[in-house]
Amino acid sequence: MKFLKDFQDFAFKGNLIDMAVGIVMGGAVAAIVKSFLSNIITPLIASIFKVPDMSALYTTIGTGKTASKVMWGSFLQNTLDFIILAFVIFIALKVASRWMKKAEAEAAPAADIVLLTEIRDALQSKS
Repeated sequence: MKFLKDFQDFAFKGNLIDMAVGIVMGGAVAAIVKSFLSNIITPLIASIFKVPDMSALYTTIGTGKTASKVMWGSFLQNTLDFIILAFVIFIALKVASRWMKKAEAEAAPAADIVLLTEIRDALQSKS
């Protein structure tokens, strides 16, 4: 039974649940960013280079049977995906951090602090 109690304590800690919510929300944000890239950014870049999509951008190295394609369009697309997703996550963390600092500043002082303040005020009024 101790094993089940330990597991319950672990599985239902606030931090673990917060992390699970963060992972789900991160997946949702990633899907939105991927859609933005696939449906807006990639077609714009492809139209600039006049190709159907980014994966069509390549350079051929060598000739004949030894020719190889360097698929720099796919690499560029993956790099843009990473940069934009990292930027979105950075902005989300900055906003969340600002909200958390504001909530901490607005939070009421702890009960022991209130008690100590009352004791201090009572001692000062007796003097």
